[in-house]
Amino acid sequence: MNYQMLLTQMLEATLMSLRIFFVTLIFSLPLGLLVAKGRMSKIAVINLPVRLYILLMRGTPLMLQLLFFFYAFKPLFGIQLDRVLAAEVAFVLNYAAYFAEIFRGGIEGIPRGQYEAAKVLGFTRKQTFFRIILPQVIKHIIPPMGNEFITLVKDTSLAQVIGIVELLKVTSNWVSSAVEMTPLVIAGAFYLIMNGIVTRCFTIAEKRLDYYR
Repeated sequence: MNYQMLLTQMLEATLMSLRIFFVTLIFSLPLGLLVAKGRMSKIAVINLPVRLYILLMRGTPLMLQLLFFFYAFKPLFGIQLDRVLAAEVAFVLNYAAYFAEIFRGGIEGIPRGQYEAAKVLGFTRKQTFFRIILPQVIKHIIPPMGNEFITLVKDTSLAQVIGIVELLKVTSNWVSSAVEMTPLVIAGAFYLIMNGIVTRCFTIAEKRLDYYR
C-alpha cells in the first residue's frame, strides 16, 4: 500500500468534509435563528409554513434530501445543481431546522420577567434580545449545540451518496481495493481529532459563559 498517496488523498478529502462542515454552520446558524423566530410567531401565515419546513427537514433522512437536491432539481425546476452546492444546500436546510428548535427552546426558557425589566429600563426590543436574552440563550443551548456540531462532523460522510469525494468515500475506496484495515484506522483518527477540537471549543465556551447562571 502506498501510504503517502493514501494520506494525501485522505487529507484532500478531509478538506472537503471541513468545507461542508463550515459552510453548513455559517449559513444554518443564522437561518436557524430566523426560523426559530418564525416558529414562535403567532401569525399563522408565518408560523404554519415554518412548522411544515421543520417537519420536512427533521422528518425525512438527510440522505434523501441530498438525493433530492442533486437529482430532483433538474426535472422539477430545470436547474442542475453542482454536487458540492447540492450537498451544501441540503446540509444547511437540514441543520437549520434542528438549530431552530434548539434556539426556540433556549429563547422560550428565558423568564418573561426579563423582557419586562428590560422594557422598564428603556431597552428596545432589539437591544433586549441581543444584549440580554441571546447571551443567556447561548449559555443554555451549548450542550445540545455541541451534540449537533459533533453529529455534523460525522454526517459529512453522507455526501458520498451523490458522488462527493469526502473522507469516508476515499477510505472505503482504499479498503475495497487494498483489502486492508489501515485506512479505517486513519479515518477514525481524523474524525476523532475533528470532534475533539469541536468538544474542546464548546468546553471553553461553556466556561467563559459561566457568569450566566
